[in-house]
Amino acid sequence: MSNNIQKLLQSIVAHGASDLHLVSRSKPQLRMSGKLKPINLPVLTGDDIEEMCYALLTEKQKLAFEENNELDFAVQLDGVGRFRANYYRALGDMAAAFRVIPLNIPSLDDLGAPEVYKRLIKREKGLILVTGPTGSGKSTTLAAMINEINETESKHILTAEDPVEFVHQNKKCVFSFRSVGEDTASFGAALKYAMRQDPDIILVGEMRDKVTISSALTAAETGHLVFGTLHTNSAPGTINRIIDVFGGDEQPQVRAMLSGSLVAVISQMLLPKVGGGRAAASEILVTNPAIANLIREDKVHQIYSTMQLGQGESGMQTQTQAMVKLVQSGAVGRETAMQYANKPEELRGLV
Repeated sequence: MSNNIQKLLQSIVAHGASDLHLVSRSKPQLRMSGKLKPINLPVLTGDDIEEMCYALLTEKQKLAFEENNELDFAVQLDGVGRFRANYYRALGDMAAAFRVIPLNIPSLDDLGAPEVYKRLIKREKGLILVTGPTGSGKSTTLAAMINEINETESKHILTAEDPVEFVHQNKKCVFSFRSVGEDTASFGAALKYAMRQDPDIILVGEMRDKVTISSALTAAETGHLVFGTLHTNSAPGTINRIIDVFGGDEQPQVRAMLSGSLVAVISQMLLPKVGGGRAAASEILVTNPAIANLIREDKVHQIYSTMQLGQGESGMQTQTQAMVKLVQSGAVGRETAMQYANKPEELRGLV
């Protein structure tokens, strides 16, 4: 393995960064507290990147990258950490992005997660979605929820990921980690055969397509607790995204399935904190009879106002309400919150 790539990956961990970017005609860049910062090294060429990055690949992975010009995989360096990697080409040159996956999986308390998360994971069946843009901490939140189950319940947890990110140690639970492309052909295939593998809980790394979403809904309906992620920015938007994947004649059935199986949607955004670091603003939708009826009756546009009113013991909150708490506690500046808000006018009226 090239010492150069190992040293660069060590630098991510040493600087407390989240990502490393290697792009030709640029110095290596670290993402720290959400912002890119160059490493004081020479500008890279495509050949530099290829020489370093090929050192991490198996022969099978090299062939896959050369055929597709894209490659997702995970790599673990002893004594350093675990990383999710994406190799791609830009203007013909090889480029790479690495994301740190902590070896020590945080607890929900470590993350300062709302108490409602601990109630949600006690459910025996249904669909729990954690959504947000790239880099919003979805995988970390899911890992903390799964870790809580591992500490307290005796379950068989099956994951389908591309690639496998957090590797949990068997505590009370037994884990079957399946990497798409290595251990199974696709998310859809993994979910199809999961029914014969006796899982209690299924984690779907990304609900990308109709087959995966349909399979996840069926699994949630048939007595499994299913966790999944989508790249959506709000809880109602997540519901619309799922329904819109299907054709018009299929949508009534999908709404009926979703109204009966959806447990919660957690939509995350990471905001820069005052003084450094980042804080999560989480919009939390917890399905109750009123919300289930709105989904079934194709009135998703009314869910947001129901979330504003239906707080109580449910643990629900809108993104605006989460941001108000962050601003009022002094964790996040007012202008920063305004910049990231889905509904800045509503936020302005409250802060």
